[in-house]
Amino acid sequence: MLRFAIATLGCKINQYDSAMIESRLLNAGLERCEFSDGADVYVVNSCTITNTADNESLRMARRARRLNPSARVIVTGCLAQADSGVLEREAAVDAIVGLARPGDLEAAALGRSERRVMVSNLRKERAAIELGAVTLDGRTRGFLKVQEGCDQFCTFCIVPFSRGQSRSVAPRRILDALDGLAQQGVKEAVLTGVHLGGYGHDLDPPISLERLIEMLDERAPLTRLRLSSIDPEELSDGIIRRVAGSTKFCPHFHLPLQAGHDDTLARMRRRYSIADYRGRVERILSLMPEAAIGADVIAGFPGETAQDFAAALDFVASLPLAYLHVFPYSRRSGTTAAKAGNQVAASEIKGRAAALRQLDRELRRAFAARFAGRRATVLFEEHPAGCLRGYTRNYLRVNANGAPSLINQEVEVELSLDQDAQLVGRIAAGREECAADCR
Repeated sequence: MLRFAIATLGCKINQYDSAMIESRLLNAGLERCEFSDGADVYVVNSCTITNTADNESLRMARRARRLNPSARVIVTGCLAQADSGVLEREAAVDAIVGLARPGDLEAAALGRSERRVMVSNLRKERAAIELGAVTLDGRTRGFLKVQEGCDQFCTFCIVPFSRGQSRSVAPRRILDALDGLAQQGVKEAVLTGVHLGGYGHDLDPPISLERLIEMLDERAPLTRLRLSSIDPEELSDGIIRRVAGSTKFCPHFHLPLQAGHDDTLARMRRRYSIADYRGRVERILSLMPEAAIGADVIAGFPGETAQDFAAALDFVASLPLAYLHVFPYSRRSGTTAAKAGNQVAASEIKGRAAALRQLDRELRRAFAARFAGRRATVLFEEHPAGCLRGYTRNYLRVNANGAPSLINQEVEVELSLDQDAQLVGRIAAGREECAADCR
């Protein structure tokens, strides 16, 4: 039996795609092993969001070749799709398989393809999305990719070229996948996509994300549904109202901000102002006061002066956010931003990212503190070192003493803060069955 190993670089979309690759190869009769175990087939699911990510993908392919010189080394993912030429020059790589070609990847893994490069132009093709509900990171929460590709062309981003044009999964297929998750006993699913706000525009007839939310709220069998990242200009009042009135959709929004300054947003080619962004945050909280709202922020974008950053930091600090995802700007060849002449020094980028991460810690502590002394329902996902861990509906992570049998169960707990400002849940008497001290 052939053994395969997968190395996944980059975002959760790549993790999702790797789970689909694993399922396909297992069904083809291959056996999964760890990357360091000397596999017969190595799959590197590459990332190309920055030049550094490109280099890391190449290093992983070379490592696979060193681990087993006779193995088949296949590179797929965003680098394979966006820049197959750099991989063709790499002797460690046997096959280059672009996105949306699962059959070709399987054939390459089984040694049934003589072609080295199998990449199509996803800007011109409406390639089908391989659909499946998967769990990531060993947790019980399911992820379902309902949309792929992007047509936004922000100046810092290569994704429209690596992932292709925006395309969506029909609602019927989404409902079928959620039915399958429910039959497996999964309680929560995250609807994800590269550009989730663009969902449905390409379908015939077109359908809006708001309409999809309405259908799933009525018919999906799961007790919890969660939305992944949505650009603020695409988060309509209708979507906010639908989530606010739902018993299934969780009060949790991730709104990419990217920069807290209008001049920087304009250079990024984003489609909103900071006033627009604040308006979306305030609208959410007017209907869901306890909702968690997170943001992506890029530190040190080309042309961002010290004064711009100071104003941006003040703006972000003024927002009632629950958390930040901070990204130091890094060049990606082929993007407009990489060609800009006013690049920020690496040391300055590092300092700005550190300031944003400190703000993130403060926001997380403040949001968690609001719920200390209150009750909440937690869906426990894992049990590391004898301590249950899970999330409330508004995405607060909670640790609690409890038995492993409570994994994938929704349990009411009393919340308190420990000395590290982490939320601890006290489970009702009779359900603890665990001596571990999660404080």
